Amino acid sequence: GVGKTTLIQKVTQALKSSGIPIDGFYTEEVRECGRRTGFDVVTLSGKRGPLSRVSSDSSTSRREYRVGQYVVDLVSFEQLVLPMLRNVNHGSDAEKKICVIDEIGKMELFSQAFIQAVRQTLTGSGTMVLGTIPIPKGKPLDLVEEIRSRKDVKVFNVS
Repeated sequence: GVGKTTLIQKVTQALKSSGIPIDGFYTEEVRECGRRTGFDVVTLSGKRGPLSRVSSDSSTSRREYRVGQYVVDLVSFEQLVLPMLRNVNHGSDAEKKICVIDEIGKMELFSQAFIQAVRQTLTGSGTMVLGTIPIPKGKPLDLVEEIRSRKDVKVFNVS
């Protein structure tokens, strides 16, 4: 809630209007009657789908991924994000671009395929990543700490 996504959106618009090739996704709050009911994934190409929604009951089914009151829609998330990341990772070297990944957080990290794709994007040649990671609170998230400690990563704290 400090403005990471807003900052990402403004930077993305500036890069796009400068003609810099950019792809990726951001997460956006979904509100109903002034109350946050979940998050959507929005790709820079304009596709949108649910990342999570408030659970209507407290019982958990066996294949349910939860963060607090939110149930994560892993299928929707992977269908939107994985093809885009694969495309970024398999583009030609002449097609160097910026890849926006907002965010690499608890909900997204339920996806093992996403974790692999992010690692591949970070090590891939020619792709610069503009991403957001959460400030650590509670149990550290392995991929987040791995990213934070990389020598080729510059972390800016947004407040």
